[in-house]
Amino acid sequence: MTGSEPSRRGRLPRAERETRRQEIVDAARAELVESGFDRLTMAAVARRAGASKETLYAWFGSREQLVAALIEDNADASAERVAALLEGAAAGDPREVLTAYARGLLELLCGESSIALNRAAMTSPELAATLLAGGRHRVGPLVEAYLARASTAGELDVPDPAEWFSLLYGLVVQDTQIRVLLGERPPSPRERRRQADQAVERFLALSAGLG
Repeated sequence: MTGSEPSRRGRLPRAERETRRQEIVDAARAELVESGFDRLTMAAVARRAGASKETLYAWFGSREQLVAALIEDNADASAERVAALLEGAAAGDPREVLTAYARGLLELLCGESSIALNRAAMTSPELAATLLAGGRHRVGPLVEAYLARASTAGELDVPDPAEWFSLLYGLVVQDTQIRVLLGERPPSPRERRRQADQAVERFLALSAGLG
C-alpha cells in the first residue's frame, strides 16, 4: 500500500481522493490501450497506478465497473468540449462551427482510447449501454439544439434537427470507425480533416438545397 492510499482507520480527504481516483482511471486507460480488454487485469492497473488491488476493488467494484468509469470519464470530457464549442458559437459561422465539431468527432472516434473502449463495450451489454448513454445519446442533443438555434436564426435550413444531426453524423463518420475497430489503419490527421471538411460542405449543400 502506498502512502497516498487510504488507511484502514480513515479515508482520504475528498479532493485528494478525487485526484487519486483520476490517476487510477488514467492508469487503467493506458493499460486498456496497451493490453486490450481481454488481458486487462485489476492487478496490472494497480501496479501501473501505484495502488493496491484492494483500493481498486473498493472504489470500482470490478474490472467491468472500472472500464465503465473509463467510458464515463471519456464521455464527460467529450461532452464538455462539444458544449463549450457550441455554446460559444452564438455569433459564429455555422461552417466553422460544424467543421470544428466534425474534426473533433473524427479525432475522438479514431483515437486509441476510444477504439479500446469501443472494443471493450462490444463484449458487454452493460458497457455498450454506458457507451451509448455517454456518447451518441448525450452529445447528439447538444448538436441538435445548436442546429435548431441556427435554423431559427436563419443561418441554416434544418426543419428537423434530430434528423439532420443523424445526417451530419453519417456524413462525417461514414464507415471509418468500424473499419478501424476491425483493425484497419486509422486515418491520418490530414485525412481526418479532409473527410470532416468534405462532410460539412455536403451537409451545407443539402441544407441550402431546401431553400
